Amino acid sequence: MAMIITSCRFLVISLIIASSLLIDQTAILVLADVDVDDHAFCDPKCDARCSKAGRKDRCLEYCGICCRDCHCVPSGTYGNKDECPCYRDKKNSKGQPKCP
Repeated sequence: MAMIITSCRFLVISLIIASSLLIDQTAILVLADVDVDDHAFCDPKCDARCSKAGRKDRCLEYCGICCRDCHCVPSGTYGNKDECPCYRDKKNSKGQPKCP
């Protein structure tokens, strides 16, 4: 009887460990999909936002960072930052607006 109880305990513990590993793998796959979706969402919006920028490469870089963090980009090539408060309120290390 003790052998059956020990075997059942082992089986239950094994199932718990296996399910936790499966959850971790699923979380990794979900995070990978979010990154791809962020680029698909952010790249065209930042291209439009930075289309008239003097330093387009720098504008695209910072717009991409802000978009991935905030999940939005204001419309137009300048201003309209009230449409996206997170984007509007991001500051660089000097306290100036980070997002173009």
